[in-house]
Amino acid sequence: MATQPESILIIDADLPRREFLQKLLREAGLEVQVAPGFDGIVQQILDSNPDVAFLAADPIDSGFAQLIASIKEKPAAQAPRLIVLTGAAAEQRIRALQAGADDALGTPWEPEEVVARVRAQLRQQRALQDLDRKIRNAEDSYQVAQTAFQALAVTEKMTRDAFSLERILKIGVGALLALSLIIAGIFFLYSHKAEKETNRAYTVISQLERSVQTQEQLLASARKLREDPTNADVLQQKEQLQQQTESLRQKLAASSGGDVGELRRQLDETTGRLSKLEGNAQSAEAVIRDYAPSVCLLHVSVAFNEKSSGRRLRYGGINADGEPLKDSNGKTVYTTDGKAPEVRADFFGTGFIVAEGKMLTNHHVVQPWWQNDELAGILHQGLDPVIAEMTAYFPGETTGIPVGISEISQEADLALVHGDLSVLKRPILKLDQRKDAAVSGEAMISLGYATGLDAILARAGDDTVKQIVNASGGDPKLVLSELASRHLIRPLVTQGHVGDVLPDKIVYDAQTTSGGSGGPILNRQGGVIGVTFAVVRGFGGSNFGVPVRFAVPLLKH
Repeated sequence: MATQPESILIIDADLPRREFLQKLLREAGLEVQVAPGFDGIVQQILDSNPDVAFLAADPIDSGFAQLIASIKEKPAAQAPRLIVLTGAAAEQRIRALQAGADDALGTPWEPEEVVARVRAQLRQQRALQDLDRKIRNAEDSYQVAQTAFQALAVTEKMTRDAFSLERILKIGVGALLALSLIIAGIFFLYSHKAEKETNRAYTVISQLERSVQTQEQLLASARKLREDPTNADVLQQKEQLQQQTESLRQKLAASSGGDVGELRRQLDETTGRLSKLEGNAQSAEAVIRDYAPSVCLLHVSVAFNEKSSGRRLRYGGINADGEPLKDSNGKTVYTTDGKAPEVRADFFGTGFIVAEGKMLTNHHVVQPWWQNDELAGILHQGLDPVIAEMTAYFPGETTGIPVGISEISQEADLALVHGDLSVLKRPILKLDQRKDAAVSGEAMISLGYATGLDAILARAGDDTVKQIVNASGGDPKLVLSELASRHLIRPLVTQGHVGDVLPDKIVYDAQTTSGGSGGPILNRQGGVIGVTFAVVRGFGGSNFGVPVRFAVPLLKH
């Protein structure tokens, strides 16, 4: 049977380079089409339907990633394999591959390498198309099996009604049953593995899903954090120490027994802590007042696409109480069809303004699955996590600002995000990369949204929290909207000292926890010396920041 020849499409505005590639590939026995420019590029690819497309473009261009996404919108077996032609810089090839290209070629080229890479992409395309064909055959086999089973049911009924028919009819029924079992077995072999992987991925999703908390859970979390002094910011710590000092003085005045010595020791210790905190607070007051408004809470909502189809993972349905439907075993039902709400996992972090329209944060904040063992498992089990929404909430603003990823560091846990900050009048935090900017033993300030929503709710009164959770139903996006409208979003501010300065990290002792990732670490002069990226849970004396020198290259793009 004759097969359609594999075709190549070259999209390049450079005439000599286009003619060189066209001649090279045709001499290799490939069918080649050319497009002189980028006008209507996506439609050109749809119309010509090539197996491999060469695209000469600059990956640094802001619209490049969106262009690749549009070309790759089809399922993998139907979309062309995309080879991007870049300049000589390795960074351009890296950016092209990160954006979703299947391969990237930088000048100068070796003709044999170009042909070899094209043939490698064609082999991968054939493998994908063959897999897609097998899946469709399996689905067709399933339909045949269904029809056969229905025919068997009818035949059995006829057999009961006509029991006296000849023995040959019974043999025919048996043969039909055997045929049905064989067809069902073929379908099972093709579909069982994919179904097993998908079910395993759905199990992981069930464990990770954090998008909605009940009102009782939100209230309980807020009360618990409110009672924990380690989660207070500078002003709250000062107030707590003042109350503790006054209480000890009253006990000491009323005591005449043997516990006077112990009470005096506690009073001296508490008074010393209060004096130290007040001294640090006075020196840091201006820094906090000026720069805290430039520190935002980042809300990252992650959705999931099925790898085989590219369709978004959704709930199987929503019941009358607004809860996801569950099966007979109490497990949430998922699907990639219908119009039920998407499955989302919500994550929180911190960011801060470092340039016009630019904010600095962590890589693991903007891509929560990066170096996350739980989420990384999904990548190998039939689902792709994707950013559905990313929003920045600044102190004093009543609405969030949509933001997107500009650049991700290849050296450290850092990322640059962009958004329309023109409506804000906030100072830009200055990066202090001097050698003596971060010194062991020096005072430092940490700003961030440790514990995300819970800590913000903990600083509000019980009545306010009840109003917020009643209005939002516990949905994180609606909770944030309510908090913003009430001007309740502001970062926690904690103080401490730099413990150690290493080539790849700054160790400090100011209290913080998850959610504070991406927040600035400031010295007494208000310069940013690092970005918080890791916390030792249960021990506030060892928190880690990325030295600010790793952020400087991101701001040059």
